[in-house]
Amino acid sequence: MTKANRADEHAADSHDMIRVHGARVNNLKDVDVEIPKRRLTVFTGVSGSGKSSLVFGTIAAESQRLINETYSAFVQGFMPTLARPEVDVLDGLTTAITVDQQRLGADPRSTVGTVTDTNAMLRILFSRLAEPHIGPPGAYAFNVASVEASGAITVERGARRAEKVTFSRSGGMCPRCEGRGAVTDIDLTQLYDDSKSLREGALTIPGYSVDGWYGRIYTGCGFFDPDKPIAKFTERELHDLLHKAPTKIKVEGVNLTYEGLIPKIQKSFLSKDVDALQPHVRAFVERAVTFTVCPDCAGTRLNEGARSSKIEGRSIADVCAMQITDLAAWVRELADPSVAPLLTALGRTLDSFVEIGLGYLSLDRPSGTLSGGEAQRVKMIRHLGSSLTDVTYVFDEPTTGLHPHDIQRMNNLLLRLRDKGNTVLVVEHKPETIAIADHVVDLGPGAGAAGGAVCYEGDLAGLRAGDTVTGRHFDDRARLKDSVREPSGALEIRGADANNLHDVDVDIPLGVLTVVTGVAGSGKSSLVHGSVPAGEGIVSVDQSPIRGSRRSNPATYTGLLDPIRKAFAKSNGVKPALFSANSEGACPTCNGIGVVYTDLGMMAGVATTCEECEGKRFQAAVLEHRLGGRDISEVLAMSVSEALEFFADGEARTPAAHRILTRLSDVGLGYLTLGQPLTTLSGGERQRLKLATHMAEKGGIYVLDEPTAGLHLADVEQLLGLLDRLVDSGKSVIVVEHHQAVMAHADWIIDLGPGAGHDGGRVVFEGTPADLVAARSTLTGEHLAEYVGS
Repeated sequence: MTKANRADEHAADSHDMIRVHGARVNNLKDVDVEIPKRRLTVFTGVSGSGKSSLVFGTIAAESQRLINETYSAFVQGFMPTLARPEVDVLDGLTTAITVDQQRLGADPRSTVGTVTDTNAMLRILFSRLAEPHIGPPGAYAFNVASVEASGAITVERGARRAEKVTFSRSGGMCPRCEGRGAVTDIDLTQLYDDSKSLREGALTIPGYSVDGWYGRIYTGCGFFDPDKPIAKFTERELHDLLHKAPTKIKVEGVNLTYEGLIPKIQKSFLSKDVDALQPHVRAFVERAVTFTVCPDCAGTRLNEGARSSKIEGRSIADVCAMQITDLAAWVRELADPSVAPLLTALGRTLDSFVEIGLGYLSLDRPSGTLSGGEAQRVKMIRHLGSSLTDVTYVFDEPTTGLHPHDIQRMNNLLLRLRDKGNTVLVVEHKPETIAIADHVVDLGPGAGAAGGAVCYEGDLAGLRAGDTVTGRHFDDRARLKDSVREPSGALEIRGADANNLHDVDVDIPLGVLTVVTGVAGSGKSSLVHGSVPAGEGIVSVDQSPIRGSRRSNPATYTGLLDPIRKAFAKSNGVKPALFSANSEGACPTCNGIGVVYTDLGMMAGVATTCEECEGKRFQAAVLEHRLGGRDISEVLAMSVSEALEFFADGEARTPAAHRILTRLSDVGLGYLTLGQPLTTLSGGERQRLKLATHMAEKGGIYVLDEPTAGLHLADVEQLLGLLDRLVDSGKSVIVVEHHQAVMAHADWIIDLGPGAGHDGGRVVFEGTPADLVAARSTLTGEHLAEYVGS
C-alpha cells in the first residue's frame, strides 16, 4: 500500500489486528501477540505449551464474555457471570465462533441429520412431495409424538357459550420405542432377590439399599408388606412393585412420589447414554438390560404412517439410511419447481458433507458414535453456508483423524472461510496445515511451567529458518526402516463384515508393530475394534472420554494417589484418608473440589475458586503435614516431571509412585499436573493417560487408536520410541493411524479402502512400508512415498 493510499484509508479500516498484551491465563507468561484480522493464523508448539490457553482461554473466552454483556439485565440474570481472562489489554476482538472437538450429545434421538438440520429440510421436502400425503413436516419427525385431545372451551361471540373441540397433532415417532430405534428388555432377576423381603435387602439395584432413601420409600410406601419375601407377593403387589404409576405418598413424615421399579429405572438409567453412567451403574445396566432393535419400526424410529409415505419409492427412513454421497446424487435427480429453493439448499448442505470428507456417513448415524474429529467437521457444516462474515472462527486441531488425502480438503475449507472475510485461528500440529497459514504463532519452548512464551511470530519461511522446536522439526521426515522385525505368529480375521467391511479376510502379524491405515471412513476402526476380540491379553486404548467426575485427575485415575497418601501418612503418623480430597481431609466448603460450581439450568454452569481453601481442596490442618518439605496440595500442583524427581530419592522416595510417574513420562505427559481435572484433557492426552495406566497390565496385544492425536512433531519421535520398547519387550502392537511417521516406522502395513463408506471396506494393500512406497498403488502409498521423499 502506498503512502497516498494509506492517507486516504477510512478510520474504520485501520482496525486490522487483534491485540493481546500481558496474557497470564494458566501457564502463559505475560504473552504479547498481534494477530492479523481476515487472515488464517496457526498456533503451534509442543503439547501443553499454552496454545489453547491463548486461543480458547483468552481470545475466545473474552469475546464470549463481551457478547453476553450486550444482553438485557433480565437475560444476564439467567447466564453465568464469566470472569475476565487474566490479560492487561485485549482489543480488536470480533465475535468468536468456537468449533471444538467436544463429542456431540449422546442423546439416543440425536443423529447426524438432526444436529446439522438436514433432517428438518428432508421433512419439509417429504411433507410437500411424498405420497400418500400424511401431514406437515412433524409427521415425518421421529422425535415428535402423535397427540389427540378433546374437550370443551368457552367462546365469546355475542353470548358466551361452550363448544366441543378436538385437537390432534401428527408426529412420526414410533410409539413402541419412542423414537429411539431400540427397545429394552429388563431381566427381573437382576432387580431383586425374590427369596428375601424388602427389609432384608431384596433390591439389588445400585443406590437402592435398605438404609438409603429409595430403600426407605419402597419399605415404607404401604403398598405391600416389607417383611414378606417377594416370591410370596400377590399379582397385585408385584405389579405395584414393578409398574405402579407415580403416586404421592408420605414416608417418615416426608411427602414423596412412589413409582414402580421399571419406570424408575427407565427414567434414571436408561434415558441416559450408557457410557456416561458411573462404572458400577453401567455394569448393572449391561447385566440387567438387553437392548434389541424395535420390532415395530425395524430400528427406523418412525411410525407406520411416516414409513408408508414415499418419494420415488423411497421413504424418509430409506433416505436417511443412504450414504450421504448417494443421497446427494438422489436429491439432484429430483426436479420439482414448487420446492426448487429447498432442493438447492439441501443439495448444498449434502455437498458440504462430501467436501469435508464425511460423505461416507448416513443421516441416521447416532451423533454420539462420531469421533472427536468427525464431530468437529459436522459442526463445520453449519458454518460453511453461513451468511456471517468478519467473525473469528476458532478451530481445535481440525485435522485430527484425517488421512493425508483428506487434510488437503480441510485446508481448502479453512481458506474458504478466510476468503469470505473471516479471521480464522487454528490450533494445529500438522505441517500440512501450518504450511497454508498467513501468520504463525509458535508457543513454548517447553510444556507446562516450561512453556507459556511466544517463541516465534511471523510467516512460515521465518518459522522454518528459526531455532524453535517447531522450526527445527518442521521438515522432519521419518525414514523407512532398513530392516523390519519378523512376526512370531498371526491373528487371523475371517469374514469381517462389521459396518462397511466386505467379508474381509486378513492376518494381523503378532510380535511386531502393525499399522492399519486408510482414508477416513474406510473401515479401519470397524476392522480393529470389531474383529480383534476384546479379552484376556488384549489391551485396547481408544480416545473415548475417560469416565470420571470433576474430582478425577491423573493422580486418582492412575492409582498414583494411593502410594502418595500412604507416604504422607507414614511420614506424619496420621491416617491416609486425611490426604484425600474426596474423604476426611476435604475442605468442607467446596467438598474437596477446590472450586464452587453454580449449575444453571439454562446454560453452562460457572465455577469460582473456593474462598475457604483458595483452591487447594484440603482443610488447613491437613496442609500442616509435610513430606520432603511439601504439603499434599503442593505435590498435586507438581507436573509429572517435577514429581518424578521429587519421589525418586531423599525423604520423599516412594518407588510405587515413581513407577507410575515413569510410565506417564514415557507416554509424553511429563507436563501434566497431578491434580488437573480429567475433564480438561484433550482426546490425545486422555488416550496417552489410558496407555500409561494399561502399560502395567499383563496384556500381550496392544491396540491403539490414533495415538499421535494432539502430539507435536517433536513428541511423535518419543511415541515411536515407546512403541518400539513395547514391541521389543515381546508385545504385539496394532495401531490405527494416519501419521506418515508412524507408517514409515511400522513393520507391517494393512491399508483399507479404496474409498470411504461403501466405497471402502476392503484390504487394498498388505506388506512392508517399503513395498507400499515402491508400489504406490493406493492413496496411502502415494502420500507415504511423497513424505519419505522416494
